[in-house]
Amino acid sequence: MPFVGQAQAVIDAKQRLALPAKFRSRWNPATDGPTWFCVPWIPDSVLRLYPEKTFNELFTSGRVRPSLTPSSDRAELEAILFSATEQLDLDASHRVRLPVWQLEKLEMPREVMILGAGDRLEIRPRDAWDERFNKGLAALDALAARLDRERDD
Repeated sequence: MPFVGQAQAVIDAKQRLALPAKFRSRWNPATDGPTWFCVPWIPDSVLRLYPEKTFNELFTSGRVRPSLTPSSDRAELEAILFSATEQLDLDASHRVRLPVWQLEKLEMPREVMILGAGDRLEIRPRDAWDERFNKGLAALDALAARLDRERDD
């Protein structure tokens, strides 16, 4: 089931973030894997959380021609992307401990939004999200049209 909706949340002093029940109910540790993978996306100041199974499926599908001698660009992308990704476990209170260095690189505030984004959750600064969400809603038809053109090309 896709992750949908959004929720306000707070990152506590120990860098823990509680996953709201509305998102936990769409995640089954037995089938989706017990852990999450946290990928920082600095251009958008977002942390992307992928369930273990989804992360592994995306990793596998992106490896069209695995090689011991990847191109320089491929090797650089993989080194940066996978070294920046951290595996996270949920504690008994349904919290993940976010990596301090990721929070610092993104200058992530304590008050955040957790967004359902289909196959993943996204953590974004709360104050910046409201404006971006409103602009995005207003331009949703144009974005959908651009993506349709890309798919058709």
